[in-house]
Amino acid sequence: MSRQIQVTFGAHDPRTLSVFWRDVLGYVHPPPPGVDLPAGADPLAAWDDFLEQAGVPEDQRNSASALEDPDGSGPHLYFQQVPEDKVAKNRLHLDVRAAPGQEGQERMATLEAECERLVALGARRLQRFEPDPPMTHGFIVMADPEGNEFCLD
Repeated sequence: MSRQIQVTFGAHDPRTLSVFWRDVLGYVHPPPPGVDLPAGADPLAAWDDFLEQAGVPEDQRNSASALEDPDGSGPHLYFQQVPEDKVAKNRLHLDVRAAPGQEGQERMATLEAECERLVALGARRLQRFEPDPPMTHGFIVMADPEGNEFCLD
């Protein structure tokens, strides 16, 4: 039997980092427990209202955030506030499949376009690796707004 997974990020600013990854992956913020959001409603605004009504102090309202795959097939993402800085290379690395089925310069052009989109969202471009068949089809190493490395693959 297969298992579902959750990927957890340590973050200084869980809400902002979750918004970044939402926009990268096309994920959604789930509504608060017991809240049925109408179509088009902002789930983050609903969370603000929910936490205020629950009496959570304002300085604790950004202690966590979460994302879900709207299709229900991808992993759940959880962002928890941590006090420490990222000081070394990730021990877990995410690859964002931005050019499935493409090869050569077509693939690299697609990755470059996605790289530009993600830089506009707050990512940093770190390094490009050219295609070198059969070992690699080419990829771009990036960092999210808090320095977590990932690849456009």
